[in-house]
Amino acid sequence: MMARPLDRGLRCVGLIVWLCSTAATVLPVLSVAHAGGFGSRQQSAYGQGTSFAGMAAGGSLSSMFWNPANLSDVNEFEVEANTTVVLPAMEVTLDPVVALGFPGTDEGNIAHDQFVPSVYAAHRLTDRFVFGLAINSPFGLVSKYSGDSILNTAGVAGTSRVFTLNVNPAISLDITDWLTVAAGVQIEYFDVRLSGQSLGSLGNSLLEGNDVGYGFTAGIRLMPVQGTEIGIGYRSFIDHKLDGTLRTANAGNFDVGYDDVNLPDIVSLGIRQEVTDRFRVMVGAEWWNWSRLDTVNVEQGPEPISLSFDYDDGWFVSAGGEFDVTPEFAVRSGVGYEFSPIGDNVRTYRLPDNDRVWISAGASYRVNERLSFDIGYSFIDVSETDILAAGAGGPFGNGPFAGEADSHVHSISAAIKVKLN
Repeated sequence: MMARPLDRGLRCVGLIVWLCSTAATVLPVLSVAHAGGFGSRQQSAYGQGTSFAGMAAGGSLSSMFWNPANLSDVNEFEVEANTTVVLPAMEVTLDPVVALGFPGTDEGNIAHDQFVPSVYAAHRLTDRFVFGLAINSPFGLVSKYSGDSILNTAGVAGTSRVFTLNVNPAISLDITDWLTVAAGVQIEYFDVRLSGQSLGSLGNSLLEGNDVGYGFTAGIRLMPVQGTEIGIGYRSFIDHKLDGTLRTANAGNFDVGYDDVNLPDIVSLGIRQEVTDRFRVMVGAEWWNWSRLDTVNVEQGPEPISLSFDYDDGWFVSAGGEFDVTPEFAVRSGVGYEFSPIGDNVRTYRLPDNDRVWISAGASYRVNERLSFDIGYSFIDVSETDILAAGAGGPFGNGPFAGEADSHVHSISAAIKVKLN
């Protein structure tokens, strides 16, 4: 009689090991920013279909990214693997600079298509405790100007890449049948690469660095009445103190260290309301504490280097609905609006971000009690963006170059979900 629990436990351990090894192999392809700042919201194909409305209140195993208390929905053992194809267009044009005899140019699309994977697993330990594990990349960025771009040759912007790999084990506790609390740990690898940084007499540079930092997650979910779910989730800030290399054009290479790169904490609120036994509505709100990220100083190099961010806080709000067409097939849609943390006075050519509108749709199909699939699509329209020159209200690093960015994103997600008893 003891063999079955032992076999189940060994199977769970094996699948979690597989989850970790798969994520470690696949996730490094992710380096893309499609939330405000250089955050990445594409962590769930299910959530993609409603512009992530109500995800802090549940709906799918991947909702543990927003709120680990949603692990309470797991009956025995579940695995969910998501992938998103992100097709961005960020067209940058430069205005003429009369003093330099510069006629202005079309820099083309500085963004790049990406695959964005995330994976989740969870196992109910007892009738009250559930253990879960999430592996994803909550922050990322890629932008690149051509080698002969005046922005590159002038040391304004070249290639910018930020990559994170976040491992998040968590555990939930059902205190009552209507109240669940949860907490978890974040272990995050952070890697940055910036080229085209002007260093005066030292010429253009390539700046690289990486670090492993730590944080935590926490959450609570309430079900005050039948059909109503309310969730509040928290992902703590993580401060990364990077070590790396500075490669200069004229003075060789140097080992460097960085002040803390202060990544934001995130608070998410979600509400799911059952209207009928086949139709649900969801609303959500997220606050990203981007104002923690101010100026990062690079130390130990040949001369001081300061990377100025000085972001504001970011906000995202969304609403959506979900309808069960049949017991096996459901459709959903949603809209969202994001207030970017990047204002005119700090917007650079490396990340010409602005407010954006999300329009999304998705569907789920359940093959049987053990196997189901999700798909989701979002069109993200970014407001037309002015990039100001230094001296005209823009940051010092933009130099004399003013310009515009016209951006939009197509985001297509798919997930496979397996439940084992």
